[in-house]
Amino acid sequence: MRTNRTILLVWNELKMNTVRAEPVEAQESIHISTSSMRTDSWLKRAGSILCLLGFALPAAAFDFGSVDWKKAAETVQKVQKANADISEPQEITLGEGIASNLLGAAPLLNNPAAQQYVNRVGRWLALQTERPDLPWQFGVLDDNDVNAFSAPGGYVFITKGLLAQMHSEAELAGVLAHEISHVLRKHQLQAIKKSARTELLADLANDAIKTNGADPKFSKLVSAGTEVYARGLDKNDEYEADRMGVVIAARAGYDPYGLPAVLQTLQSLNPGDSSVALMFKTHPALADRLSLLDQEMTDQFAEQENQPDLAPRFYKALGAGKK
Repeated sequence: MRTNRTILLVWNELKMNTVRAEPVEAQESIHISTSSMRTDSWLKRAGSILCLLGFALPAAAFDFGSVDWKKAAETVQKVQKANADISEPQEITLGEGIASNLLGAAPLLNNPAAQQYVNRVGRWLALQTERPDLPWQFGVLDDNDVNAFSAPGGYVFITKGLLAQMHSEAELAGVLAHEISHVLRKHQLQAIKKSARTELLADLANDAIKTNGADPKFSKLVSAGTEVYARGLDKNDEYEADRMGVVIAARAGYDPYGLPAVLQTLQSLNPGDSSVALMFKTHPALADRLSLLDQEMTDQFAEQENQPDLAPRFYKALGAGKK
């Protein structure tokens, strides 16, 4: 009985320390070296416990001679790589590959004036964030579906169908700021980490970038990233992007209620319409999003509520071209 209890204690100890070794999104500022130190720490502790366990178990039950130490070392290296976030150049390259896949499904709208206008609004918003130096690219997709997407590294798309539902520049800014927030918080990257095999992310290194995405592992990772858009992000990621989006829009000088106005418009659409099917499938209920925004924004934007929505400029830039 004592031996079984010792095994259980060791197993629990290993599980607890493995969780601690994983990167925590709320601590993004912690250097990679710190994560490696934590990993080394729990491995050393685990090793010490296993050595002690050797005295509690019969030799036949714990034969160190049968351990493949080379394989064990490779496993440790993979754990350490998985704990390290990918670099910004890698993020940008991955995002470019995912954006290319999205454009393969729906090309850019052949309207240079609309593309330039949306890019001006998007880049102005991006300047108000902590990552203004990303190579931000904004585009309108020639797609009647109602949706918007973003990819790692600063790629943001809005469909012609969603643009047609808007009535002001503040509404456009609210939606773009929501998508910008996904990039800032690296929500897609986290979703890819969960969906792709750990070693694929761990092996995404400079070789894949030097070959411009020709690395097979890189191609698989891009495919995994593209699949995220069919499943959608975590609900909490969407709620966080809503909260951040209204703040970014307000910081840029827009009426912060632009995003809630778009959500209210979408709420009036027929949920059975095929043009909104993917959006409703991959996002939380609009009523829940509006309710949470109402709670967050009450009394928090009193000074910004009179900021302009710039509807005249919106219609002048797009006019009937947004239809």
